[in-house]
Amino acid sequence: MEKANKVYAFIDGQNLYKSVEEQEWTLDYWKFRKFLIDKFEVQKAFYFIGYMKEMKWLYRMLEKAGYILIYKKILYYDLTDLEKTKGNVDAELVLNTMIHYHEFSEAVIVSGDGDYYCLIEYLNKTNKFKSIITPNKDKYSALLKEFGNKRFFISAKRNKLEYISLK
Repeated sequence: MEKANKVYAFIDGQNLYKSVEEQEWTLDYWKFRKFLIDKFEVQKAFYFIGYMKEMKWLYRMLEKAGYILIYKKILYYDLTDLEKTKGNVDAELVLNTMIHYHEFSEAVIVSGDGDYYCLIEYLNKTNKFKSIITPNKDKYSALLKEFGNKRFFISAKRNKLEYISLK
């Protein structure tokens, strides 16, 4: 019997959020989770995000939408300005991809950050790389260009993935 194909997504939450925000639209995380299932057959979607107690509502929503949250401890540089926080998830994303390496057949990485180049290169060499999904087609690391045949831009699906307020 053939082993079932298991596809896992590893999402750099900060890169995804900030890259979409820079394009002046808001991602609907429920639609995006469904998109990952429909387009890439993603069974598990690991979402890497800094933990701030003020954002518990966001974490609950993401979990309800089907994401598995992996938290990063945040450094506060200015307690009066939440924008001046640091919660880089690069190491956690790479580490967790390798922790789960023997569980998945293929991996999808969601980020435009070139820091993931070595991870993607390794996954590609071991035939476990399905796709790099970059949030912004106009702003992503040049290191990711070599994976052009496996690169997908979220911005190309803005009309299907944008959050539309009912207000």
